[in-house]
Amino acid sequence: MRSECVKFNISTKTEFMLTLIGLGLCDYKDVTFRGYEAVKNAEEVYLDSYTSKISSSLEELQKFFGKEIKEAKRSDLEEKSELIIEKAKQRDIAILVPGDPTIATTHISLVLEAKKAGVKTRIINNASIINAVCSLTGLQNYRFGKSATISWQKSKAFIDTIRANLSIEAHTLLFLDLNPPMTIKEAVNRILILEKSFEEHFAVGIARAGSENAVVKCDRLKKLAEIDFGEPLHSIVVLARTLHFMEYEYLRLFASAPKELEEWVK
Repeated sequence: MRSECVKFNISTKTEFMLTLIGLGLCDYKDVTFRGYEAVKNAEEVYLDSYTSKISSSLEELQKFFGKEIKEAKRSDLEEKSELIIEKAKQRDIAILVPGDPTIATTHISLVLEAKKAGVKTRIINNASIINAVCSLTGLQNYRFGKSATISWQKSKAFIDTIRANLSIEAHTLLFLDLNPPMTIKEAVNRILILEKSFEEHFAVGIARAGSENAVVKCDRLKKLAEIDFGEPLHSIVVLARTLHFMEYEYLRLFASAPKELEEWVK
């Protein structure tokens, strides 16, 4: 009498992974196919709600991916990050990150901690505000200096960053606080309170980069505060005092830059 072996579908997987997935700039439709696959294959998924935001809600993301997604706040990604890393030793964990996962130091730190703990990691890149600003403004990426954040706190560090970049003829990308989201008008007012001499300086305001209704306007800083850019997220680029002629032409055609900006073309 022949006996048959009964096959059991038992997983013998011994290595798990922590995957950081870039969501892009606008909504869930910006995720890459590789990122989509990684989410579908993950056993536990988190959404970073601290470093940046997209227009899709947590509920919309859950519907799109067809699985539960937990919100990860600042403490989950920083002070309590070891809890996520410990989970990644026993199951595949994915973290959805608005923009690109490797832009914020929060995520770099998380990947470093995971590596030291013996957890395999993977990064799935996507568009970020860094490259989107170049696309929207026509400003050349190698002309940018150090970026900075204008926060609701009383730090003046971003003013020093602008000055340092101006000293080497570099543009300055300014991120605006997200908690709550700061507008270009609020950011400009903060700049001019701290450094009134910048009011005639040319800058570019960018709203909702990556979306179908993005707004890009170039003018003197004090004039930017008078423009209605609509809903955040907003960013500002403080221009170097010299421009390449192509940068000027792009700003004229795509950002309504005033004719007098031509005086800065060298």
